Amino acid sequence: MKLLAKWLLSAVALLAVAHLYSGVDVQSFGSALIAAFVIGLLNVFLRPVLVVLTLPVTVVTLGLFLFVINALMFWSAAGILDGFHVRGFGAALIGSLIYTVLGMVINSALDRLFSK
Repeated sequence: MKLLAKWLLSAVALLAVAHLYSGVDVQSFGSALIAAFVIGLLNVFLRPVLVVLTLPVTVVTLGLFLFVINALMFWSAAGILDGFHVRGFGAALIGSLIYTVLGMVINSALDRLFSK
């Protein structure tokens, strides 16, 4: 149940990102659901590999390179899907930052809700 709620709220967060920032476009709630799913899959399977491969750069930049990896995951999802568009890497960076903050709020709320 928690996973389903997180997926639905992540789609809402993507719609919020598109509303707050003009560099990200989401055509519909269905597109947001699919995009949230694809971003989740990329974060589960591809992100850990990229984090390990770029570990030296991440250490040298004191972890700031992780923002670049998050932006690449966000931008990659937009490249794969039709109803989700990001206007360049800068827009992916800003969009992924907003999406990450909203995701942290969602996780915190769901942890409190489902811990009872």
